[in-house]
Amino acid sequence: MAINVVHYQHQGHKAWGVLRGARVTPVPGEFATTGEFIRANPVAALATLSGGEVEVSSVRVLSPVTRNQQFVCQGANYRQHMIESGMDPDAKHFNMIFTKARSCIVPADSDVIRPRQVKFLDYEIELGLVLGRVISGRCVVTDDNLHEFVAGLVIVNDYSARDVQIPQMQFYKGKSFRTFGPVGPYLCLLEQADMPALKRLHLTLKVNGEVRQDDSTANLVYGPAETLAELSGVQDFAPGDLIATGTPAGCALSIPSPLVLRVVTFFGDKFRWRMFAKVQSKRTQYLKGGDLVEAWIRTEDGAIDLGVQRNRIVEEAA
Repeated sequence: MAINVVHYQHQGHKAWGVLRGARVTPVPGEFATTGEFIRANPVAALATLSGGEVEVSSVRVLSPVTRNQQFVCQGANYRQHMIESGMDPDAKHFNMIFTKARSCIVPADSDVIRPRQVKFLDYEIELGLVLGRVISGRCVVTDDNLHEFVAGLVIVNDYSARDVQIPQMQFYKGKSFRTFGPVGPYLCLLEQADMPALKRLHLTLKVNGEVRQDDSTANLVYGPAETLAELSGVQDFAPGDLIATGTPAGCALSIPSPLVLRVVTFFGDKFRWRMFAKVQSKRTQYLKGGDLVEAWIRTEDGAIDLGVQRNRIVEEAA
């Protein structure tokens, strides 16, 4: 059975606890990192934990992924998002991978600071996989053994400065400004029987109450198992590391048609990026100071519910 845990601060002390309704049962021991917590606390033991409960309203919920962990991301990984970006999901033959700076990780309810130089701030709700074991070489990962690799799930919002990411071709820089990676509020720890639910999670994001993104993990192009199998042949992972699995359609970013993209290549970079800025400036969906972004991920039956992220967009002080 899936169990939600929170990393929190209470009376000046950081701790981890099992969330049951509106109350948190503290987990004995001190765990400075997500990896330490996962290694020391199997789901079966957490399920029987009792005593010392506190109201969740009385604690400050922290990010369940600590800043020592790797933050790896997939790009263009939902079918409809690929289509609106001018790509053919049935012809895609590679997994787009990039990273975000760990320093952008913040708690789920944090303000997101829009840097002064960023005009086109975008949102991207994503399902985050939190790993449960060391990976130091190529592994065979399938749906049948995925539980040996994935410990749990979190909500991630991959905030993106499109006017840095696209014209400069800088995914890392455009997506790594401080506060651009809220995670949580909950870490949902899974058992083997919970793994099939990874294919039927529903993602929803609203801005000021308006639905902007709404899709299901059933529409992922590269699923968790095949992505982990591929990445295991590239790099090492540790327990607690985070993989964000891509965002659905509905972002503020507008991608021109393939024909338009081919035509503008004949006019040089200066013209191309001037046109990019002109098109994006007409998109009212980009985030501005005062906007409220809400995101949640859950199964239809509520068996898995990762909570709700709420971020207020704040302009960087002059």
